[in-house]
Formats: sequence, structure tokens, C-alpha cells
Amino acid sequence: MADGKRDMSEQNPGRIDPRLDLCEAIDDLRRDLNAVILAHYYQESEIQDLADFVGDSLALSQQAARTDAEVIVFAGVHFMAETAKILNPDKQVLLPDLAAGCSLADGCPAGEFAAFLARYPGHAVISYINCSLETKAMSDIICTSSNAVKIVGSLPADRPVVFAPDRHLGAWVSRKLGRDLVLWPGSCEVHEQFSERKLVELKVAHPEAVVAAHPECTEALLQHADHVGSTSAILKFTRETGAREVIVLTEPGIIHQMRKENPDKEFFTVPGADETCNCNECPYMKLNTLEKLYLCMRDRSPEIVLDETLRLRALRPIERMLALS
Repeated sequence: MADGKRDMSEQNPGRIDPRLDLCEAIDDLRRDLNAVILAHYYQESEIQDLADFVGDSLALSQQAARTDAEVIVFAGVHFMAETAKILNPDKQVLLPDLAAGCSLADGCPAGEFAAFLARYPGHAVISYINCSLETKAMSDIICTSSNAVKIVGSLPADRPVVFAPDRHLGAWVSRKLGRDLVLWPGSCEVHEQFSERKLVELKVAHPEAVVAAHPECTEALLQHADHVGSTSAILKFTRETGAREVIVLTEPGIIHQMRKENPDKEFFTVPGADETCNCNECPYMKLNTLEKLYLCMRDRSPEIVLDETLRLRALRPIERMLALS
């Protein structure tokens, strides 16, 4: 794994004066560092409200590519901050908690992925952005859930394609395009845990509600959806639908933005199959807190540091994605 992924115990946690207004202190540090705070829709609401920009993986990558800030503070997970560093080698990139990983990225180890690709010579390799630096470096083009259909569709129909690491997103793209894809057998542990039975119960209890789902969900869940798309596409659908009730099949952090944009609508999250846990929440995204955001800016650590050879190899497929987007 890249050097930036160290144990969080290496960071000096310091102490935070309980009298400190964290929001004001973060604003002061943002100004002093000439920093930009980028946050994913799945972050806690108070972090979203503090961020300079809130978006999905594609929008955050685009923002990271064009920022003129000297320091990028990424309130998200490791692969997102890593992507920002790939695009900005001369800027400091900070992540509040280096343990904020991703089941998709962790489920596609570089050595196993290389062996998998060796079985499919001549295939174009399209990797979902939810993957590690090493996986990106073995890819021809990166995609996000916002542009996966467009990216795969940009290749000649007779060109065989390996799609990694999310098999559910890949299967959805395959169905949309009517095109066979070789799928790496990975999945998001959050989107795979939603309960179809609980979803059906919600639909029965709210017959006028529409269902908006992320394509990382299983096909069994997606068949109930009125709309399938990325987080930004789900937000757009929510704004435009005439329905007053929306059942949301993605990480519930996005509902904060939905409520801000649609105060007259009601939103329902779908529980996980295990009623004893918050299985519909991403445990990695929720590792970031306001306190950790403040500390990482105050101490300028943890910092993302990448191997330059791998960074350059990973940069090319990201640039291809951005050019096609």
C-alpha cells in the first residue's frame, strides 16, 4: 500500500481545547494554509456544511484537478485522497483518518489483480475509481458511477473489456449497453447489505414513494428502483421528481443534501439485513470527524505520500477519464 496509509497511532492526536469553536478554527486554518476542503456526500452533515465543495467521486476528482489551493484536505476515504494526490503531486493532500479505507479497494489486491489480468490478454482494463493506486496503475481508463456507461461505451464494441473492482456496477453497465464484460468479483460491503425485504416493506407502507438506487447495489435491489445512478444523479432525480416521498438505496449521508435541497419532501433509508448494526452506513466514511478534520489541518498530518513511478502510471488512466468526461 502507498506510504500515506500509515497506522493512525503515528499521528499525534494532541489535545483540543474544549472551549474552541471547531468550525471557526477550521475556517482560520483553511485561510492560513490556503487550503480547500473537499467532502463526499457520505460524510457527516457538519463536515459537508464546512466543505468548500461537496460531490461524488467524479466531481471531486474534477475539483482536485483544477484547484489552485496549496493544501487539499479530503474528507472522504483513502482512494479519494490518493486520487487527489495523483493529480496534484506538488500539493499537500491531507486525510483526517488514514484508516478510512474502502471495501472495494481493499478487495482488489494488486498481486491478485495482476494475476487475474494475465488470464485476459488483449482486454481493455476499466477500473472504477474506488480502487487503490496500484490497481489504477494497471488500468487503461478509470471510471466513476457517473460516467461508467459512457467510458465503457467509448471503446469499440468488439474490444473485450475487464471491469473492476465492483461486479454489481459492472453488471449494471453490461445490462445498460448489452455488452459482455469480464468482471472482477468485488463489491461494496455497504451497498450489498441493504435488505430487499425491508425495501419491499417500505414500498408497501409508502405506495406513492419512488426508489432511487446506486448501481453498486445488487440486481435484486435495482429491479425495484425507479432511478439508478451515481450519488449526483440521485440528487438530480430527487430534485426533479414530482414524488413527495423518496426511498434511498445508497449510503444515508446523502440525505443531508437531499433535505437541504428538498425541504418539502420526505426521505426513507433502507436498513441492512442485520438489524443489530447500522449496516447501511459506510464505517470508513464515518471515521472522519470534525475533531479529526481540525487536527489534520492543525498538524498538517496525516499526509498522502505516493510512489512517483506508480503515480505516473495511475495518472494516465485518470486523465483519459477526465478527458472523456
